[in-house]
Amino acid sequence: MELTLTPALAAQPAITDEEVRTALDTAIRQTESCLEEFSLQFKHTFSYDNFYGPAPNDQWTNGFWTGELWLAYENTGRKEFLEAARAQVESFRSRIDHNIETDTHDLGFLYSPSCVAAYKLTGDLRARETALLAAKKLASRFHEKGQFIQAWGALDNRDNYRLIIDCLLNLPLLFWASKETGDSKFEKLAKAHLNTALNVVIRPDYSTYHTYYFDPDTGEPVKGVTHQGYSADSAWSRGQSWGVYGIALGYAYTQNETYPELFSHVTNYFLEHLPSDLIPYWDFTFTDGSTEPRDSSASAVVACGLLEAARHLPEKEADTCKQIARKLMKVLVDRCSAQSPEESNGQLLHGVYGRKTPYNDCIDHGIDECNLWGDYYYVEALTRLSKDWNPYW
Repeated sequence: MELTLTPALAAQPAITDEEVRTALDTAIRQTESCLEEFSLQFKHTFSYDNFYGPAPNDQWTNGFWTGELWLAYENTGRKEFLEAARAQVESFRSRIDHNIETDTHDLGFLYSPSCVAAYKLTGDLRARETALLAAKKLASRFHEKGQFIQAWGALDNRDNYRLIIDCLLNLPLLFWASKETGDSKFEKLAKAHLNTALNVVIRPDYSTYHTYYFDPDTGEPVKGVTHQGYSADSAWSRGQSWGVYGIALGYAYTQNETYPELFSHVTNYFLEHLPSDLIPYWDFTFTDGSTEPRDSSASAVVACGLLEAARHLPEKEADTCKQIARKLMKVLVDRCSAQSPEESNGQLLHGVYGRKTPYNDCIDHGIDECNLWGDYYYVEALTRLSKDWNPYW
């Protein structure tokens, strides 16, 4: 396994331990500034003019705000973060009990950084039970024909017979559920989906498809397309980042000997297609000189993936992963981080939710804004750099 240090990466300084500590302190103050408004309610998926408004617990991103609260609690031990996170965990129980927008693979995004985190940090048995209910719901979305977990919508709708690369980050909920219950079914389904997804979403050049369709009658792979990337043939930068982190987590749980090499190729594609300032455009179709918006959240996800991979690789490869992650985080801290509540009530500026093109079915929203996953993974990466962190994933 070998990662590529491009000239731009080689020239980029790595973030120091002191800078990590300062950035993490700033991030915690940002979280603290939101407690009055967002302890008993959730933030919207993305900001408007860098400020989040409130939202009910019915979006795929709600778990990231709760996860940010748990990270703040874990880093400080302060009761106000604990109380806010616990209140939100109870909301997730209501959500799964009443099936509020649970026809989705995003149950891992929702319940790992909220309820699994609560159980790992506090021993909360109700949170454990809630996360297991979510794992059972996620497992119910597995299609034997095709061997994958369906991304969105009703299972009996033939038009929904597809997976998306994001689901790699939802699989840890199933691996965790097997470990907790001793029931190997969850792990078996996660491994099957992982195998199917990695066989179809990664192209020969190691760029990735966002979405892949299967024949509902035979389960055979049909075609790769995009929803949020520029086109079916382009590399959506955040999709590539889900691949980086997802493969790292897949290796953590399976120790599949083929995954480190695959991880290096998918990660190298991301690194080699960064512009000279190392902040990715929202799609890798664009490069230096483009006026298209950036997506800082993709770099935050990749930094977490590199730091997760470093936990499981030999020392030399692990050191390279850590060094590249530190370089990416230095860029994010210096150029994309919110520095005060007056500037933003988020963490990571210059993200993109969706960008409409002639070749996708997306709409323009959350452009050059904060988004909840970008905020969360930014703080997760800082936490990983500051301590020996036990992942929520």
